[in-house]
Amino acid sequence: MESASYKGYRIFGHAILQQEDILSAGLFAGNGTITRDTKMVETSGVLGVFDTEEAAQLAGLDWASAWVDSHGA
Repeated sequence: MESASYKGYRIFGHAILQQEDILSAGLFAGNGTITRDTKMVETSGVLGVFDTEEAAQLAGLDWASAWVDSHGA
């Protein structure tokens, strides 16, 4: 999980390991979460499946910052 402060919110990018086949390399589902003053504001669904944990987390952070921008913060 990666997190950042953004325009008064705390945003998070999550990577969830997908293990369809134990013998193959794992893929990561990405999603994002937004909090303010320790309260959940919004969370995304799965934003996509990514080859790396970092790419999945970045997708979540990108989604969260775009959500904040689009809601007038």
